[in-house]
Amino acid sequence: MINSPIIMAFREDALEYHSRGRKGKIEVISTKPCATQRDLSMAYTPGVAQPCLEINKNPEDAYNYTAKGNLVAVVSNGTAVLGLGNIGALAGKPVMEGKGVLFKRFADVDVFDIELNTQDPDEIIKAVQLLEPTFGGINLEDIKAPECFYIEETLKKTMNIPVFHDDQHGTAIISGAALVNACEITGRKMEDVKIVVNGAGAAGIACANLYVALGAKKENITMCDSKGVIYKGRKEGMNPYKEEFAQETDRRTLAEAMVGADAFCGVSAKDCVTQDMVRSMADRPIIFAMANPDPEITYDEAKAARSDVIMATGRSDYPNQVNNVLGFPFIFRGALDVRAKAINDEMKIAASRALAKLAKEDVPDAVCKAYGVERIAFGPEYIIPKPFDSRVLLWEAPAVAKAAMETGVAQIQIDLEKYKEELEARLGKAREMMRIMIHKAVQYPKRVVYPEGEEDKILRACAIVLDEKIARPILLGRPEIIKERAKALALNIEGAKIINPPKSPKFEPYCTEHYRLRQRQGLTMPMIREFMSLGRVYGTMMVHMDDADCVIAGLTMPYPDTIRPALRIIKMRPDVSRVAGMQLLLFKNRIVFCADTTVNIAPSADELADIALLAAETVKRFDIEPRIAMLSFSNFGSTKHDLSTKVRLATDIVKKRDPSLMIDGEMQADTAVEPSIIQTTFPFSTLKGSANVLIFPDLNAANIAYKLLIRLGGAESIGPILMGLQKTVHVLQRGCEVNDIVNMTAIAVVEAQDRSS
Repeated sequence: MINSPIIMAFREDALEYHSRGRKGKIEVISTKPCATQRDLSMAYTPGVAQPCLEINKNPEDAYNYTAKGNLVAVVSNGTAVLGLGNIGALAGKPVMEGKGVLFKRFADVDVFDIELNTQDPDEIIKAVQLLEPTFGGINLEDIKAPECFYIEETLKKTMNIPVFHDDQHGTAIISGAALVNACEITGRKMEDVKIVVNGAGAAGIACANLYVALGAKKENITMCDSKGVIYKGRKEGMNPYKEEFAQETDRRTLAEAMVGADAFCGVSAKDCVTQDMVRSMADRPIIFAMANPDPEITYDEAKAARSDVIMATGRSDYPNQVNNVLGFPFIFRGALDVRAKAINDEMKIAASRALAKLAKEDVPDAVCKAYGVERIAFGPEYIIPKPFDSRVLLWEAPAVAKAAMETGVAQIQIDLEKYKEELEARLGKAREMMRIMIHKAVQYPKRVVYPEGEEDKILRACAIVLDEKIARPILLGRPEIIKERAKALALNIEGAKIINPPKSPKFEPYCTEHYRLRQRQGLTMPMIREFMSLGRVYGTMMVHMDDADCVIAGLTMPYPDTIRPALRIIKMRPDVSRVAGMQLLLFKNRIVFCADTTVNIAPSADELADIALLAAETVKRFDIEPRIAMLSFSNFGSTKHDLSTKVRLATDIVKKRDPSLMIDGEMQADTAVEPSIIQTTFPFSTLKGSANVLIFPDLNAANIAYKLLIRLGGAESIGPILMGLQKTVHVLQRGCEVNDIVNMTAIAVVEAQDRSS
């Protein structure tokens, strides 16, 4: 088995992954510029002396002038590495580096991994104590029991930064959340649940302790180890930590302990649970077989034994993965951000309950796609969030921070609402940008009509829009179908208005008005009635008749079919010559607006000027001052051609129509986005700094460029945003995600607010 082709191939892949290019998985990157002599003098001598002096006067200033507040040490001596056992500090280093990668990837926490070449717990304690000035927190990792208990307890008593042994508490916190939800699904109360814990090491004892903190009774927990049940009076293989869970019982084996049990928590060894043991448990048994990489019983075997089982494992290839990455990054994030002196039981409980609650929320499409499924919903196959659900940061870290403040271990107090916004910014510019728009939208929510009201994604977006009070949604479709779908999806859409166009009392008046608009364009009243039955036409007419403020459509329709009713019914603003589309692209440290990316194939100079002015107007709604570059293959007349001349003329038109705008062109794309080119080669340019609005000369260039930036440049995209209509209409990209619909709703509401002000 060890030499099977599959295992050998995986081994080679893993070794190649860790050794290719820069060796290992981590590097140190400067967060400050170090490109000039002045930068160097600031980063090191003599400039560095200033923060040193300030910290000497006030040690708390270390959090202002150094990375301490975002830096965690992952400390191990390699005595209990994964399922590999005592392989030593050096051999465990790849695991500790990996831990650092997860801290950074999921919660933006920086890590130094520290491998200590000793098995003496007192030496480990002394070494970690000496590290306190460097770090904001200590994550103990892969240290065997029972030494790990003594090490953590001593460090928690003697240090003023949080110390957390993830092997103990991580599994406990995640499985605790799963147990809370499994009990809810099966109709059990925590205080009544009979639990068998197999494995009395660091993780097993921590799980049992946390289950008690979550409401389970200690007398209902039977703990087993390799020698069987831990009972009162047992002498062999005992220690004070096991003694805490010794029961008065005549049961002596794991099989005997499992009879009639409601729940099983395994942190032990593979294949120690049989199908007969599963069959002996109570109705709707809960089994957490978390031994890694091979569980105590496989998912398939447990399901074959009992179809009513709720099953969790440590594996990603089965439902309900108990993965510690759902815990430690976010627990430390919350603890660091309030400068907690410790991670106490209340913070661990808060983390568990936050995860349990999040599992009941509607799951974003991006998470479903990451796991190759169409839908994930709360139930037996989904009792804990998925590791790649970015919302975990927004739920768990604030819950931990709040518990730290309430229990007095936080050294600073923070505004939790603002803190959530800061966390969203860590997830990417798109989140940060849209939070601004949502804040604006909720001040004066507008009526938004969704023509595709029977679609699941629209209904899920509607529930979010209602919950966050972004808009007053109107769903078009058959009420019975909409309500049935909402119920099946467990969505609360109470508060949304539902209209079936053909049965609406306004259907005939709308037909009459539409006929008035288009009677000289070859349309008869029967044809009008047929068109008006279409949600995209009826919804647009609602906006035209002031029965709604915005219409958002296109989830299931081609772009031209969606935009056509808007152009025919609502029409363009009288001050523009063309309707245009704009895409918002968000990079790690830059936001760029691109126009026209969707509508105009070959705009004239006047039309390009209109597009630029519309883009500037739209960008200002995002509280961003536009810096506009009119793009071409030419730099300020370097190539004489009709195409570059057109762009230069458009630039002149914009400058005349709005002299306050920062705009220049024609210019090449690299000139627009790299300020040093303008500074050194074109110092006469009126564009200062990097352009944040790019106006393309035609649809070919715009469409190709923005899609390449998304695919190859890693940009997040919002849009297209439709500009130039008399009223607010926005078009969704076919098959877009629920989050995109919510974002477009916020953008539409803010635009409608501007129109009504």
